Amino acid sequence: MSVELKEYAQKDLAAQPIGAWTGTACRLVVGALREQLAVENLTQPHWWTLNHVAGAPGKWARAALVERLAKWDDLATDFDGVFDDLVDRGWLVEESGLMTLTEAGENGRLRAKERNLRVHQRVHDGIDTADFVTTINVLRRMVANLGGDGNLPD
Repeated sequence: MSVELKEYAQKDLAAQPIGAWTGTACRLVVGALREQLAVENLTQPHWWTLNHVAGAPGKWARAALVERLAKWDDLATDFDGVFDDLVDRGWLVEESGLMTLTEAGENGRLRAKERNLRVHQRVHDGIDTADFVTTINVLRRMVANLGGDGNLPD
């Protein structure tokens, strides 16, 4: 369900404040993702944890995962609380200090993934893949120009 946008002259669009547009987009996208995760009683840090542990079972210890995830955190998250919550739910087990998802954890992760995919589909509606890729590359360049890491996360 693509919404029609009004057309503007290139000079008018080029003069737009990128921070205002990226900030608005960020708040709307992150808000929609957080709303969908909340249906599963999850936060973004829960989601990040589930995905990292699923991608490398038995690799992540708490301290290493906190170090990895903290750069994306904007909520002053108590990551130990997140890990403990997932353990208490029976979604995560720790053996010798390393984390692995349980079957229940993988099922919850897959449900959350499906919800997040619906948000991503809404975000991409009416946008050609090539235009989306160009947008990502422009944003990567802006981030790098301002001293940030413009590379994709590992």
